[in-house]
Amino acid sequence: MQEQLAGAGEVLALDLGGTKIAGAVVRRDGTITARSQAPTPAREGSAAIIAAMAGVVQQLRGACSAQPAGLGIGAAGVIDPETAKVVSATDTLAGWAGTDMAAELGRLTGLAVRAVNDVHAHGLGEARFGAGRGTGQMMLLAIGTGIGGAYLHGGQLVTGFHHVAGHMGHIDSAYATGLECSCGRTGHVEAIAAGPAIHRHYQRLAGNPKVRDTQAVTALAEAGDALAYRAVHTGGLAAGAAAGSLANVLDPQKIVIAGGMAGAGKIWWEGLREGFAASAIDLVRGTALEPARLGTDAALIGAASLFWPQD
Repeated sequence: MQEQLAGAGEVLALDLGGTKIAGAVVRRDGTITARSQAPTPAREGSAAIIAAMAGVVQQLRGACSAQPAGLGIGAAGVIDPETAKVVSATDTLAGWAGTDMAAELGRLTGLAVRAVNDVHAHGLGEARFGAGRGTGQMMLLAIGTGIGGAYLHGGQLVTGFHHVAGHMGHIDSAYATGLECSCGRTGHVEAIAAGPAIHRHYQRLAGNPKVRDTQAVTALAEAGDALAYRAVHTGGLAAGAAAGSLANVLDPQKIVIAGGMAGAGKIWWEGLREGFAASAIDLVRGTALEPARLGTDAALIGAASLFWPQD
């Protein structure tokens, strides 16, 4: 039965975040043929979240050409990929920790369920159908509201003993000394290089208090504002240094940069490449740094790919 599922064509995929549940019908070639979404009832508890996910699945079933191979999920939280259970989660999703997605969604949908963390799913999508296609070792660094990532070795996702591999925002950074991170520690790269952290840095530099977000800071930097330039460039430097440190450890063939900051423009990318070159040892300094190609579809495609054999 497992081999039949793995070889089948269409898969239903869900990308569960704190504000919305995105769903799609995905073909074996990575093509998305139908979409649906619903708000995430994040404060209503696990049962409500599962019910909303099942509702999106129900909306999509009519768009399948045949019985789907299964339901692939990229979900917020630390996910055990062997069982699809939520090992740990923040309070963004109330009561989410401990949820058994395979059992609960399997009961509601009648489908086999496989799941990984949402950023891990993003990495799978880019590795198998996006910027990392054709590479054996790929690292994804996702820099947006927070910083996360994924590492694939031999085309297979590496999740670690506790399934937390990929928390790349929580490595120490000299640029973040004394700054509090979202995890409660200090000095992690997320505290200086994530999107909101760049905005906070700009404000600490006595920037214009009317500048409300990182996008506005980036626009000011491109227009020549010195304080905005410093905040954006420093964020890029810190992210690049973190990528270089990780490359020294993991030696990926390619590093794919995803998340909102990947679209922040020339100043940020210059900082990223400068920070990487300063941190990476000689043998890995030439590692390609490329923007992701699939956007938010990467997590859906990666989740679906959990049901397809890899060449």
